[in-house]
Amino acid sequence: MTIFGERLLNAVRRCRTPVLVGLDPRRDQLPPGLQPAADAEPQSVATAYAEFCRGVIDVVAPSVPAVKPQAAFFEQLGAPGMVALAEVITYAREKGLLVILDGKRNDIGSTAAAYADAYLGQESPWGADALTVNPYLGSDSLEPFVEVARQRESGVFVLVKTSNPGSHLLQDLVAQEQTIYQRVAAVVEQLAQQTCADTPYGSVGAVVGATYPEQLAELRQSMAHTWLLVPGFGAQGGSAADVSGAFDDHGGGAIINSSRAIIFAYHRKPYQDRYGPQQWQRCVEEATRDMAQQLAAETPAGSLLDESTL
Repeated sequence: MTIFGERLLNAVRRCRTPVLVGLDPRRDQLPPGLQPAADAEPQSVATAYAEFCRGVIDVVAPSVPAVKPQAAFFEQLGAPGMVALAEVITYAREKGLLVILDGKRNDIGSTAAAYADAYLGQESPWGADALTVNPYLGSDSLEPFVEVARQRESGVFVLVKTSNPGSHLLQDLVAQEQTIYQRVAAVVEQLAQQTCADTPYGSVGAVVGATYPEQLAELRQSMAHTWLLVPGFGAQGGSAADVSGAFDDHGGGAIINSSRAIIFAYHRKPYQDRYGPQQWQRCVEEATRDMAQQLAAETPAGSLLDESTL
């Protein structure tokens, strides 16, 4: 068996970049050729979403290790959207990408186990390689996900310190001389250690936002066996310098997510001026390459380009 933590490490090393592309299809930002009519039924919108995401996958698959579909944008379309999401997951895997489904699921007992069974692993109905999970029902709510992840060589990413401005309301509260996010981080690190086998990182990871660089560096030090999934790069204001603390000395241990800044790059400079909306895939390709170059130049991820360190 090859555990998810090792599979992700191998994929990052193969691509020599930690770039994670978020698939967040937004109706009003789709390229002109894919824009549904104003009165389009959910089925037409779902078809456009699937075609758009396949188009993104086609240009990023050769250069990045993974994609992260955001379930909410598909779910809001009802049944047609869920069919489209399944098609996107299948297509991404066929292209050799790891798929981290951003669903932020959780519950307790048999319900948590049902969520895990639904989403995790090739044998599940959804076939995702990993799933984001909310930890605020307690450690027993995480255990069913971890158990299924063990069985199916899949992964779980637990929300620890999220990128949104309001995260401090709960996550930064101090209880028993540590913040809530530090307490959650300790639980996640313990679970990561339990799923490591003989590899550097386990199959339980943490979501830690790029918008909190000091906490990101702190958590890298306290979570030595934990993959960090870092949202907030690009459109939310996080920079390469902000995410530098997420990596280990060899450029491993973190994947950096960018969604809108890549998939809708045709909306922004300099890609807008170079190519325009008709060449939106070219914009996606260049934005992905530019992000990888920024991370290589300004973070330890540059070590991934040195074959002697791999």
